[in-house]
Amino acid sequence: MVQARRIVVKVGSSSLTTASGGLDADRVDALVDVLAQVRRGAGSGDEKEVLLVSSGAIAAGLAPLGLERRPRDLARQQAAASVGQGLLVARYTASFARYGVRVGQVLLTTDDTSRRAHYRNAYRTLDQLLGMGAVPVVNENDTVATDEIRFGDNDRLAALVAHLVRADLLVLLSDVDGLYDGDPRTPGASRIAEVRGPADLAGVSLGSAGRAGIGTGGMVTKVEAARIAAAAGVPVVLTSASHAADGLAGRDTGTYFHSTGRRSAGRLLWLAHASTPQGALTLDDGAVRAVVERRTSLLPAGIAAVEGEFSAGDPVELRDTAGRPVARGLVNFDAKEIPQLLGRSTRELARELGPAYEREVVHRDDLVILHP
Repeated sequence: MVQARRIVVKVGSSSLTTASGGLDADRVDALVDVLAQVRRGAGSGDEKEVLLVSSGAIAAGLAPLGLERRPRDLARQQAAASVGQGLLVARYTASFARYGVRVGQVLLTTDDTSRRAHYRNAYRTLDQLLGMGAVPVVNENDTVATDEIRFGDNDRLAALVAHLVRADLLVLLSDVDGLYDGDPRTPGASRIAEVRGPADLAGVSLGSAGRAGIGTGGMVTKVEAARIAAAAGVPVVLTSASHAADGLAGRDTGTYFHSTGRRSAGRLLWLAHASTPQGALTLDDGAVRAVVERRTSLLPAGIAAVEGEFSAGDPVELRDTAGRPVARGLVNFDAKEIPQLLGRSTRELARELGPAYEREVVHRDDLVILHP
């Protein structure tokens, strides 16, 4: 942890705002104080790069719009995000300016990071900001998002961003100082100091929503985010915002998730964990074996059925004949084109329909296996 050079820090709404909504300037400044010290290498002697994934846009917009609590309807959530995002970044800009540090706002959607060109652009932008000494402040683009605004997105977003920027460490900050083997408010509950794998979480009861009722995340989403990051080779510290300094210094606080896997091909992690399938293709048994076991592309000859309405480039689910999802990929054809391709060879399709049809329905580079 102390040797980590590039660090992604995620902070939740409840750690930045008052219970009634609106940003708490003292809380923001306290967090920035810690991050600024980390960037300067305090305690380690080496300067570090810090990227901040921050919730709080919707929560920050509640009070200015006269809303007493987080609205349930999407339109008012987006309105609150529109007002709150500007306030949130302005607050970070002013706070980091005390240390002469610049802030860059980066708003992402899943579409920005599952498509090849968009993924490369997102990486280049974040890497350039870090290289120029700025602190990227990343949030989901809640103002225009639809299904992106949902339970725990920014915890998952932080894990995926940590993988995107090839971070050495992910730190998840919330209002609880770690993972416990029961309700932390219950006498006798013990903090779990380390998690080396799924077996360490057997029998652990996880809560749901945050205490303050402002954010949408909970311990379930944070543990899932930690699992995603750890499986992608990024170790994780889960602790409270008030213990951020200890967590970033490697002191005994919170819960440390050891990395359990190696880094996978970039955007495929996003395709697996952040994309929403717009339709489904049913594969025959031979195609399932070819895709899952031999990791080949999906050809028209192996498709038995198609459902949903999607366009070329959209994510689709690949299912076996029993309806079980086995993979997910970016499709090369519109849904309305695929029925005429079913069960036919690419050579036959090229002769009848032209050379544009002599290609894969889903290329293996745009495909991730869900159940190997």
